[in-house]
Amino acid sequence: MFGGIIDGLTGNKNARLKGSVVLMRKSVLGLDVTSIGATVVDNITEFLGRGVTCQLISSTVVDPNNGNRGKVCAEAGLEQWLTTLPSLTAGENKFRVTFDWEVEKLGVPGAIIVKNNHASEFFLKTITLDDAPGRGTVVFVANSWVYPQSKYRYNRVFFANDTYLPSQMPAALKPYRDDELRNLRGDDQQGPYQVHDRVYRYDVYNDLGAPDCGNPRPTLGGSKDHPYPRRGRTGRKPNKSDPSTESRLTILDEDVYVPRDERFGHIKKSDFLGYSIKALVNAIVPAIRTYVDLSPGEFDSFKDIIRLYEGGIKLPKIAALEELRKQFPLQLVKDVLPVGGDYLLKLPVPQIIKEDKKAWMTDEEFAREILAGVNPMVIRRLTEFPPRSTLDPSKYGDHTSTITAAHIEKNMEGLTVQEALDCNRLYILDHHDNFMPFLIDINNLDGNFIYATRTLLFLRGDGTLAPVAIELSLPELRDGLTTAKSEVYTPTSATGAEAWVWHLAKAYANVNDYCWHQLISHWLNTHAVMEPFVIATNRQLSVTHPVHKLLQPHYRDTMNINSLARQALINGGGIFETTVFPRKYALEMSSVIYKNWNFTEQALPDDLIKRGMAVADPSSPYKVRLLIEDYPYAADGLAIWHAIEQWVTEYLAIYYPNDGVLQADVELQAWWKEVREIGHADLKDEPWWPEMQTVAELAKACATIIWTASALHAAVNFGQYPYAGYLPNRPSVSRRPMPVPGTKEYAELECQPEKVFVRTITSQFQAIVGISLLEILSSHSSDEIYLGQRDTPEWTSDAKAQEAFKRFGARLTEIEKRVVSMNGNPQLKNRNGPGFPYTLLYANTSDRKGDAAGITAKGIPNSISI
Repeated sequence: MFGGIIDGLTGNKNARLKGSVVLMRKSVLGLDVTSIGATVVDNITEFLGRGVTCQLISSTVVDPNNGNRGKVCAEAGLEQWLTTLPSLTAGENKFRVTFDWEVEKLGVPGAIIVKNNHASEFFLKTITLDDAPGRGTVVFVANSWVYPQSKYRYNRVFFANDTYLPSQMPAALKPYRDDELRNLRGDDQQGPYQVHDRVYRYDVYNDLGAPDCGNPRPTLGGSKDHPYPRRGRTGRKPNKSDPSTESRLTILDEDVYVPRDERFGHIKKSDFLGYSIKALVNAIVPAIRTYVDLSPGEFDSFKDIIRLYEGGIKLPKIAALEELRKQFPLQLVKDVLPVGGDYLLKLPVPQIIKEDKKAWMTDEEFAREILAGVNPMVIRRLTEFPPRSTLDPSKYGDHTSTITAAHIEKNMEGLTVQEALDCNRLYILDHHDNFMPFLIDINNLDGNFIYATRTLLFLRGDGTLAPVAIELSLPELRDGLTTAKSEVYTPTSATGAEAWVWHLAKAYANVNDYCWHQLISHWLNTHAVMEPFVIATNRQLSVTHPVHKLLQPHYRDTMNINSLARQALINGGGIFETTVFPRKYALEMSSVIYKNWNFTEQALPDDLIKRGMAVADPSSPYKVRLLIEDYPYAADGLAIWHAIEQWVTEYLAIYYPNDGVLQADVELQAWWKEVREIGHADLKDEPWWPEMQTVAELAKACATIIWTASALHAAVNFGQYPYAGYLPNRPSVSRRPMPVPGTKEYAELECQPEKVFVRTITSQFQAIVGISLLEILSSHSSDEIYLGQRDTPEWTSDAKAQEAFKRFGARLTEIEKRVVSMNGNPQLKNRNGPGFPYTLLYANTSDRKGDAAGITAKGIPNSISI
């Protein structure tokens, strides 16, 4: 192929190849607090001449004196600065570059070396050759931070945006491809890694505790008792008191190491800082409890909680606030901390109470959120009655539910239990087995009174669910077994204390569900399980590999947000332990749950079938049929899953015409082996792992990765503030037992029901810190890239792949219209909450301008980036 191209190039022997370079300066990009006021590269002329040099690499002519690598041309410096081009976004600079390129000696360019001779890094976006011999336009997509050359042990090489399986890589470029993967693996570098290092290695979660300060946590990963997905290695020093654990950074230190290209983009970084300041400010609230409430540290009524959103809290002028103001650039904090006057903390009104302050209390809304709230992936169809337990009877005895037919048949539209089971009308939100093994330890923590709950739901004739019974269970030690002591509550038409007992039963069930959502559905099943895939892809698949190009957008910022989580959210004493009831046992609990994680069941159709929410149906385009037709998460999710699956299948067919090509792909086989044997090493012997011998297996695996990183994460993440920003609707803790008739607590419930309710759930301090965190987590950034979008239009030179991707975007836009139409259908009663519709799986592919920034409960970003 290349020979033919070169034969046709004789007339252009000493071509000067012209091109352009688009980069962004550090001073524009990072709101790097440490460098504000310090010297940064502001003078654009410093990039000209020898400041940045580029050398093209031939894809067709090898240099026998350089290990048969492609020949390299002379260095070319950047020329004048082109700023007037409308295609540039804010902060981008475009330069000309001209290469001396003798076609007969050098052939066709296929890669480029870029050297930074400055003192400071810059962000290289793309390099474009205008009219390369035999090629026309050639684009080198970098999207990478380039540090000063002295920081690297090797040259930074960027490949043209062509796609090659390892066996198809031009021989002249193959050594560069292998070098780049070796550099990214960094297996000879132990660390501690510096900010400019580009090393992707694995480690266990041994950095959550601080044993040297008397606050240890168990290491997660690498043991039978505490299996866990791996995280990115930082190489930090071990703790003195327990050398098997890694030392933690202080608040004043730099961020936790992640490879620099995994760190937030510029606009997102500034948004995140702004929101983070808010969270820090909110965390100071305990210092002013007395200003807020007559009874220190407690809410007395729903009105007290609503005051957080309507009037705000006046914060006193304390040193910590003044310090914050000095540390951060003014434009970042002026909305949060008004200059002069009062420090007013005011949180936005969550959607759940925007139009109706009490609608959350109804049974209809409680049940609707199980299908269309933030945790709609736990409900399952009941197939036997009473519900049974899977806990080991030799340790726990008989934990079969105490709910009887008499409890529930009065609310089942005339059906018997057996009839309801036979026609798929009984469902359960079952957290009993999830929490029972941990409750003795958890309830020994100060301020905790947690039940293990089962909630039974009946599917009514109008397609909505109704809660018909809630069982609250506590562990009881009897004859060496941890048995259950249970009480069953049912809906009541009575008013007064009886009605409030039912409201409290729903709140205890929601406490279980809130914790499971945060710890398992959100943290474990999206953030934690995805990180090994990010690491393995960067270590084993070249940027020119089709699967790398397919998956890379779905990894953006994931390692970074996970490292921030380890630093401040899921660490010992972090915000998660502070606000959610398992506290110091939380992450350890997630490790027990991970033992049962199964990659193949993360695919939505498989998950729905496993939970009995759908049955196989070959006649459906999705190959499954929902048993609750109006199940918004599943109905929208299946449409998105199908679009992802179609896109992946079409894309992979371009590169893998048959299974033999896939089996011979050495990079792909190394990637999958590493995901299984190192990234998820503690589960490597599970029988469910795909063998990765067929194109169909690869398509399903890639679709599952993309689904998890995009739609699944969006479904569990971006509704957090809209639903749980009002704590009574989704409390994170319960602190008191259910009041019993004849006691003074019950008498108090009769006289001051709201006060008893709000003092049973999350405390004021926990509530304000918790919802401040949810405000950050639920916000879309202004530079969000949604499913069906790419940050760089020239991500591939392959026209077939570009066409398939366009079809994917068009399908997603059609699904958006379908979501809007279904939300407008009055017969689909589960799709609309009090004043707001279900849009968590509205892809937002059609939004190209960042209009959906903020808390919108709408949009599927490509990746887990917050």
